[in-house]
Amino acid sequence: MIAPQSQPELRPLGIDGVLVRFARTLTEAANARAIGFCERIKVAEITGVTEVASSLVSVRVGFDPQLTNRTTIEDAIERLLTSEQAADNEPKRLWRIPAAFGPDFAPQLHEVATLVGLTPAQAIAEIEATTVRVIAIGFAPGQPYLGMLPPAWDVPRQSTLTDSLPRGALICAVRQLIVWAADAPTGWRHIGQTAFRVYLPDAPTPFAFEPGDAVQFSAVSDSEFRDIQANTDTNGGATCEVLR
Repeated sequence: MIAPQSQPELRPLGIDGVLVRFARTLTEAANARAIGFCERIKVAEITGVTEVASSLVSVRVGFDPQLTNRTTIEDAIERLLTSEQAADNEPKRLWRIPAAFGPDFAPQLHEVATLVGLTPAQAIAEIEATTVRVIAIGFAPGQPYLGMLPPAWDVPRQSTLTDSLPRGALICAVRQLIVWAADAPTGWRHIGQTAFRVYLPDAPTPFAFEPGDAVQFSAVSDSEFRDIQANTDTNGGATCEVLR
């Protein structure tokens, strides 16, 4: 059972949605609860529910007003919350993704390393040593927010936007990493480059990642990375291990 003080908030979200909010600030515990509850809602197959999606610390439950109503949906959510168990925080899958950190592929690595208080080599080593999790997917199709890096990596976003970054760019801010989904402007800093495609529109499962997935990055030389880029038979040399 959940302690009363940690009971999530339920809020209306438009005419056809309910927001289940587990915290007002991002923590790994709140993120794990949101991801776990999202899975429970999907399995429950509540009549009239049309969409279930988790964000950093909340879950949106969408419903069809012609099939049900807000009160019925909220009652079903409350019943699930009453029986909520401790979140199983073990990942179901582990991704290993090669990344290049040379000057041609990581134009802002030195800047970020300085902000973190490390040398570029130390920063790369710390990224490799940290297993991050997919804490949310958003902004662009399949694009993951990966966290959390150690506290020293709480680097603010830039005050101005970078006009565009290439797909697969590894970018950093606020203790998080993103594998960039498509050419677009951003305020996050470009610290590495992968050839991984997070969105494969023609694949049976277009989004490569799922919330809760674990991700590890491995540094490769610029020449090794160019070979990976040239090999279109793999998704950027990445592997995915099913853990449970």
